[in-house]
Amino acid sequence: MSGQISIAPQDLVAWIIERSASTDRYLFGIAGPPGCGKSTLAERLGAELDAPVVPMDGFHLSNAELVERGQLGIKGAPETFAGSAFVDLVRVLRQANAMVACPTFDRMLDETVADRVRVTPDDAVVLVEGNYLLIDEAPWGELAGLLDDIAYVDVPNDVRVERLIDRHVAFGRDRVEALEFVRR
Repeated sequence: MSGQISIAPQDLVAWIIERSASTDRYLFGIAGPPGCGKSTLAERLGAELDAPVVPMDGFHLSNAELVERGQLGIKGAPETFAGSAFVDLVRVLRQANAMVACPTFDRMLDETVADRVRVTPDDAVVLVEGNYLLIDEAPWGELAGLLDDIAYVDVPNDVRVERLIDRHVAFGRDRVEALEFVRR
């Protein structure tokens, strides 16, 4: 991985093409806090690069398991993901020798959906996005060595919080409940 640099989103496609030219499989991570726009950026880059997007959100624990653990109210925190399984998937993606089916997260269902993204051996660039790609603690800390580069998406906190509240309202929470969930 390279050192820290700043790149405007509109320059990322050319940068990724240049960086990926010397490898069979280039894994580009997009990290940032919830509501910063990383999924939107990943989808845009994926369309422009004709590259699959593998979201960490596909590794949310099920709502039933979160209820059993007493963690539904903090869904989205690091401990509410199958982090080791996500790291294992990225390790498999590192090799470009087989088709890999990857889960996603359906916001309408509020659950993961298996096998929605397919990464083929011909996919030279794979975009991996999620909140915890840059966390140093296990198991997340292994990702830095598996991804070729990681971009961190940064927006002002007030913008991010408003986006999150709007997202939760759009998917069924009232505004007060959404605000409380985002604060937690």
